[in-house]
Amino acid sequence: MSRIVVGPFNRVEGDLEVALELDAGRIASAQVNSPLFRGFEQLLVGRAPLDALAIVPRICGICSVAQSAAAASALADAMGLNATVNGKISRNLICATENLADHLTHFYLFFMPDFARPAYAGRPWHAAAERRFAAVKGEAAAEVLPARAGFLRLMGFLAGRWPHTLAIQPGGSTRAITAGERIRLLAQLREFRGFLEKRLFGDSLAAVANLASKDQLLAWAAGRPGDFPAFLEAASDLGLDKLGRAYDAFLSYGAYDLFPAGTWQAGKAAAFDPVAIAEDTTSAWLASSQPRHPAQGETIVDADKLDAYTWCKAPRYAGQPYEVGALARQVIAGHPLALDLVRRDGASVLARVVARLLELALVLPAMEGWVQALQPGEPFCAHGEMPDDATGSGLVEAARGSLGHWLSIRRGRIERYQIIAPTTWNFSPRDSNAQPGPLEQALVDLPAGEGVPPTVQHVVRSFDPCMVCTVH
Repeated sequence: MSRIVVGPFNRVEGDLEVALELDAGRIASAQVNSPLFRGFEQLLVGRAPLDALAIVPRICGICSVAQSAAAASALADAMGLNATVNGKISRNLICATENLADHLTHFYLFFMPDFARPAYAGRPWHAAAERRFAAVKGEAAAEVLPARAGFLRLMGFLAGRWPHTLAIQPGGSTRAITAGERIRLLAQLREFRGFLEKRLFGDSLAAVANLASKDQLLAWAAGRPGDFPAFLEAASDLGLDKLGRAYDAFLSYGAYDLFPAGTWQAGKAAAFDPVAIAEDTTSAWLASSQPRHPAQGETIVDADKLDAYTWCKAPRYAGQPYEVGALARQVIAGHPLALDLVRRDGASVLARVVARLLELALVLPAMEGWVQALQPGEPFCAHGEMPDDATGSGLVEAARGSLGHWLSIRRGRIERYQIIAPTTWNFSPRDSNAQPGPLEQALVDLPAGEGVPPTVQHVVRSFDPCMVCTVH
């Protein structure tokens, strides 16, 4: 038995280290370490409640809109305030823009460059992958970055700026859209659709969205131009449909009024119960206690704690580790392709990447409909009074999965603020029952060590880690 530490991982937002126990060249167990402590939850205590709208987006420059939306939802819950119709649509558009841009960035800039590694030289697809996806110098970057920038222009119309917008408020959005701006929004969406259909998929969004099984997916991709078919060729050759399986237990808070909230385990979907969430600090450099619901959670540093190995708490649902993300959303929504992939091979590397790209095909047409549904001239934001004493929660879906904010207000000030980010779920450590988190479980039995292809990197990146969001 030997031990190695892998990390820090490049192309990952924030620090990440993975300690691997090896037996005969394979991973016997893994410990995932989030080594950067942030302290945002403590920063918020004692402040005016609305200060959260300016502070929490700074948790991350990648998913700052998701943090804004969760904070605004928690404050709206505390206020008993409902957003206007335009406000809800605008918030959905803002969140979807950030999430789809994240999916595109992950595929082209974080995930695909690994296929250009010299370790794969000699594979029939390697030369094309190196030319197209090599970090910095690959030809795909020169195409995807302008397409992504054009798509993110939506944020200028919808949110004023990105990242760290202040447009998202408890009652909706402060950025009212005019009739002329609505036309420009549709033009930007059409331009982005053109890039997806021509370069990413090599087919219409509707054709991709209607794929219903793994067999259909692979038959559709065979010989087709496009970067998604290129990924499927390499992934099939490397057996990525058989790697990276964790617990096949999924959770989602629901997104955009398009994908429902729920859980899925052992082939069965179930309703989501927010009361069933608890955080365990057994393996974290935080004061130990019984697992707590985040509404009663605490973040008390214990940097000298024995047997701890990360700053990340261990979120659990009904006492069990759950995976969150695009694959979880699509399995819970019942999309036939996602269900078939999971039922055949479990939550594999291939399934997670396919689910992200499937969301591009599903959500962009929905965004076009939302823009059409905006009513210029009608209110975009409702107003209300902040109570001196209240509690609230805001549960949203970021690109990487389920994001929750819980707060309590006493005497007009924030008494407690707790956050569970998607990567906190997926990269969680062992809990008091010694249950590994989803990534820790997904790494078990993989080959590792010198001279081994970058399988570990593929599995880690399939979860799209954002480590700066993980610890607060």
